[in-house]
Amino acid sequence: MDYLGKDIKKLGFGLMRLPMIGGDVDIEQTRQMIDLFLKKGFTYFDTAYGYLDGKSEAAVKEALVDRYPRDVFQLATKLPAWAGPKTAEEAQGMFWTSLERTGAGYFDFYLLHNLGAERTEAFNKFGIWDFLAGQKKEGRIRHLGFSQHASADFLDETLKAHPEMEFVQLQINYSDWESGIVQSRKCYEVARKHGKPVIIMEPVKGGALAKLPEQAARILKDADPGVSPASWAIRCAASLEGIVTVLSGMSTLEQMQDNISYMEHFTPLSSGERAVIEKVQKALAVIPQVPCTDCKYCMKGCPQNVAIPGTFKVINDYLIYGDPEKARGSYKWEVMNFAPASKCVACGQCEAVCPQSIKITDELVKAAKVLEPA
Repeated sequence: MDYLGKDIKKLGFGLMRLPMIGGDVDIEQTRQMIDLFLKKGFTYFDTAYGYLDGKSEAAVKEALVDRYPRDVFQLATKLPAWAGPKTAEEAQGMFWTSLERTGAGYFDFYLLHNLGAERTEAFNKFGIWDFLAGQKKEGRIRHLGFSQHASADFLDETLKAHPEMEFVQLQINYSDWESGIVQSRKCYEVARKHGKPVIIMEPVKGGALAKLPEQAARILKDADPGVSPASWAIRCAASLEGIVTVLSGMSTLEQMQDNISYMEHFTPLSSGERAVIEKVQKALAVIPQVPCTDCKYCMKGCPQNVAIPGTFKVINDYLIYGDPEKARGSYKWEVMNFAPASKCVACGQCEAVCPQSIKITDELVKAAKVLEPA
């Protein structure tokens, strides 16, 4: 079946976690990674206005755009209208800044960055939808879409309101496939219902699926001791239909070499391999977690506007993968527009309406001890 991105190889280079030296991008190693990536036939590069405080886009120019013909690769970047601009001119100026930083001339794929909640209002208020449609008409954007970490219902509403969007970028991995909060499966199915191809982000869940709990890691090792846990995750994501590419945020040449080893001649998961993944999903599911389904009933009357579902999303990842540093980084994002768990006043209104009967105030106290500095 023909669709946008059908002929793009199913591994994309995510430029959010580039190798660094003393606070700056390690350009020499980045060049080596880009050279190998292109040599092996991969062509999709993904950055964003805010990645590495703009250093990612600048590195794209130095390591990619200035060294290769423009028609041998696809470049994607993103505009976060919610990240600071006070006026439409400032928000729209992010596009021109990205164009100047990268020196790309045009973007093959351009995204409204991370729609959802209050963030979407910034794109509406600053006229970003129409502005970017105009840039597409002028040829500075080849394909226009958006990324989101929001719910399947939100995605459905957005695609109904903006059918002109050509693709979506979604967080999809086997760990989050049936998650009540991330809703990987449900979001994927909505995109397919609307006929939109999908770019997959976080296929390894920010590295978590490369460092599985012992009981889950053993299942993969017993099935095939010669391949990495990350390879299972990326191949699983890439096996879905209607995929433009699967982004991997590679930080070292070794990670690049590992990904290329199984994606250069990619084959979808076999039925036997899918059964292995299902065993891993079940192993992860039995690890005790806060049973939050992200219904958000708890949020409607919270006097402090505490980020209750977001906090539980992060603490569940911590309970499964045991990485406090990663959890604290994710937590900062979840509470960006809300109050942290420590601001809970234990009024109890949230517990009165929680369909899962979660002892929310107790769980918030425990989460704050892990996620917030002493």
